[in-house]
Amino acid sequence: MTLLSVENLTVRFETPDGTVNAVNDLNFTLDRGQSLAIVGESGSGKSQTVFSIMGLLAANGRATGRAVLDGQDILNLPPRALNKIRPEKMAMVFQDPMTSLNPYMRLSDQLCEVLIHHRGMSKRDALAAAVRMLDAVRIPEAKTRVHMYPHELSGGMRQRVVIAMALLCEPDLLIADEPTTALDVTVQEQIMDLLASLQRDLDMAMILITHDLGVVASSCRDMLVMYGGQVMEYGKTIDLFEAPSHPYTRGLLSAIPRLDQQSDSLVAIPGNPPNMMAPPSGCPFHPRCSFADAGCSTHNPSLAPYQDRQRACLKSAEELS
Repeated sequence: MTLLSVENLTVRFETPDGTVNAVNDLNFTLDRGQSLAIVGESGSGKSQTVFSIMGLLAANGRATGRAVLDGQDILNLPPRALNKIRPEKMAMVFQDPMTSLNPYMRLSDQLCEVLIHHRGMSKRDALAAAVRMLDAVRIPEAKTRVHMYPHELSGGMRQRVVIAMALLCEPDLLIADEPTTALDVTVQEQIMDLLASLQRDLDMAMILITHDLGVVASSCRDMLVMYGGQVMEYGKTIDLFEAPSHPYTRGLLSAIPRLDQQSDSLVAIPGNPPNMMAPPSGCPFHPRCSFADAGCSTHNPSLAPYQDRQRACLKSAEELS
C-alpha cells in the first residue's frame, strides 16, 4: 500500500541573483514499510525535495505539485497543521547531530519535550519512554546518559540520540538526510545497520538521502538518481547497481572505489554540476555526458519506462554499450 506519493514536485528559490530551479517536476511513490534512496551529487536537489515535503524550505523557497502522505496532501500546509503531522506521521534525521541538539539542554529535557508536547505525557512517563528509546537505538547505560549534555557524547552516540528523538512518536515515515556524513566509516556502518533494524522492527518507511552509493546497496529496496533537479533513473536498487542504464548512474557507480579491482586512480565524472540559476538546455547531464549528441542539447527527455525501471535518456541500450 502506498504511503507517500509525490507528484510533479517543483521547487524554486528567489534570490537577489535570480531564480534557482532546485527541483523540476519530480515524481515517485513509497510503500509502507519500504525504503527509498535518493542519490546524486551535491546540488542535485535531493535535500530540497525532502525539505519541501517536511515543510522546511527556506523563506525564499516555493514548492508546487503534490505530496500525498497517507491520503492527505501535505505540501505547503500551514505550520500549525504540519506540526500535528510531523511527529507521528513523518520525522527527519539530519546529517549533523550537533546542530540538531540544543547544546544547553540535557538530553532528557530534549527527548521528554517531544513526548510531553505531542503525546501529553507526564515528565516521569516521558523520561521512562525516552530511556526505552535510547535502549532501542543501542545506547549503553541509557538511564545514566539520558541526563548528559550533547557534548558529553561521541558523534556516533549523538546521531543515535537524534534518531531516537525522531522515532519517539513512532512515525510512519522516517527521512534520513545524509545521516552518516559526519561519522567515520565504522560508525557509518553501525548507524545504517541500526536504521535498517529499526525500520523492520517498527514497520516504518524510510527515505535515505545520500551522495554515497556505498551505503545504499544493502539498506534500500528502491533507488532514485537525481541530477540537476531531475530524476535520471528510478527503479530497484539491485537492478540499478547490476545494470545501470543511464550514463549518470554509470558515472556515479564507476566513481566508487572497488576492493576487488586494482586501480591507480579514481574514475571521476568530467565537468561540474550545472548552475541551477541558468541550467543547460536539453538534458541537464548532456554537457558532461560522453554519449551526448546534438539532440541531447535541445531535447530534455521525460522519465519513461525502460526495461525493469524508469529513466530519462534519449539513448538506446545499443547506443550506450
